[in-house]
Amino acid sequence: MQPALLRAAPAPLKIGLQLYSLRETISQDVKGTLAKVAQAGYQEVETYGYSPEKHFWGLTPGEFQAALAAHGLSTSSGHYDVGDFMRDGREESLQATIAAAKGCGQTYLVVPYLDEKLRTSVADFKTVATRLNKAGMLCQAAGLKLGYHNHDFEFKPIGGTTLFDVMLKETDPKLVSFELDLYWVVRAGQDPIKLMQAHPKRFPLWHVKDMDKASPGLNTEVGAGSIDFRKIFAHAGTAGLQHIFMEQENFGMDAYKSIAQSAAYMKKTLLPALKRG
Repeated sequence: MQPALLRAAPAPLKIGLQLYSLRETISQDVKGTLAKVAQAGYQEVETYGYSPEKHFWGLTPGEFQAALAAHGLSTSSGHYDVGDFMRDGREESLQATIAAAKGCGQTYLVVPYLDEKLRTSVADFKTVATRLNKAGMLCQAAGLKLGYHNHDFEFKPIGGTTLFDVMLKETDPKLVSFELDLYWVVRAGQDPIKLMQAHPKRFPLWHVKDMDKASPGLNTEVGAGSIDFRKIFAHAGTAGLQHIFMEQENFGMDAYKSIAQSAAYMKKTLLPALKRG
C-alpha cells in the first residue's frame, strides 16, 4: 500500500511592502529605492501607479521585474486603475493592466479604489459585483487572480446593506478575492477576525498598516500602534492568507528606518503568531 499523502505545508510567508509607502522617492529613483526596500528586510513588493505611458516609473514590466530580481525581490500583486472598466464594463480597458501584471510576474491584479459615483445605491453595489466577476473571468483567462482592496466606505450602510456585504455575497470566490486593509477595517469600526470567520478563505491578501494611538487618522510603525496584529495573525488560516504587505502612508521618522522597524516586528513577532492551513 502506498503511504498516505501528507498535506503540503503552506509556503513560508514573505514580508511584503506596498510601494505607495515610498511614493516620495520611488518616482525619482526606482532602482535605488528598491535596493533600500531589500535592505530594510522586505522580500516582495506590491505595485501601484502603473500607466501604459510611463509603465512602472519609467521601467517596462520586464525591466521592473529585472530591477526587483537584482535585489532579491519579486512582486506578487499590483494596484491598478481599473476605473474605466468599473464605469462601463468594456473589456479593452483592462487589457493593458492585465498585460502589465503578467509582464512583471504578478499573480494578483487588485482594484485599489472605487469612485464615489459608482457606489451610491444598492443597485450600484450589485453592478460593482457583476463587473468584479467579469474582471475576475478576464484575469483568470490570462492566468491571473483578481483582488479588491477596501477602505472604510465599503462598510457604510446604504439601503439596509453595505457595499462590502454585497461584494462578498455576489462575487464568485473562484473569481474574486479580497485584500483586507486591516487599518481601514478597524477605522470603519469593524472586527477583521469576525469578517474572516464569516467569509473564510476570501482574504488571501492583507495590508498590515497600524493605527497611531493618539491620532487614529494617522499611521505608525507596525507594532507601535493600537491594532492587535498578533491576535489577527492567529486567524491567518481562516482568512486563507497568502501575502502580507506593510503599508504606511505617513511617517514621523526617516521612512527607511520606519519600514525597517516594521519589517523587523513582522518577522520577529507576527510571523511566529501565524496559524495557517
